[in-house]
Formats: sequence, structure tokens, C-alpha cells
Amino acid sequence: MDKRLAALGLLGVGFFVAGSIILGVVGGSWLDTKFGSEPLWLIVGLLLGVVVAFYGVYTMLRPFLDNKQNKGNS
Repeated sequence: MDKRLAALGLLGVGFFVAGSIILGVVGGSWLDTKFGSEPLWLIVGLLLGVVVAFYGVYTMLRPFLDNKQNKGNS
């Protein structure tokens, strides 16, 4: 795999993590203002954003990890 392509993939992982968490927080904050339940939906949105971010990182980095394991076995 080309090193520039790998670097762009890792940069995309960073944007995905930040975007997931920010979207969860903004969505939770909006739901709190809509329903008047101050910290509840903010915390739920934050936790959901973190879970989505970790799952996304796992699925995005799995090809890199599989490629490294295949090189070690040959």
C-alpha cells in the first residue's frame, strides 16, 4: 500500500472520530433544548458518538492490521 494513501486513510480516521463525537454532542444538546431535559440527551449523544467512533476506527483500521499480519506470516 502506498504510504500517501495510508496517511490519507489515517487522516480520515481522525476526521471520522471528531465528527462522530461532535455530531453526538450537538444532537444531544439539541434534544435537551427541545425536551428540557438538560444533561440527559447530551450525555447519551456523547456516549453514542464515542461508540460509533470506536466502531468506525475498528472497521477502518482492520485492513491495515490484516495487511500487517499477512506480511508477518509469509
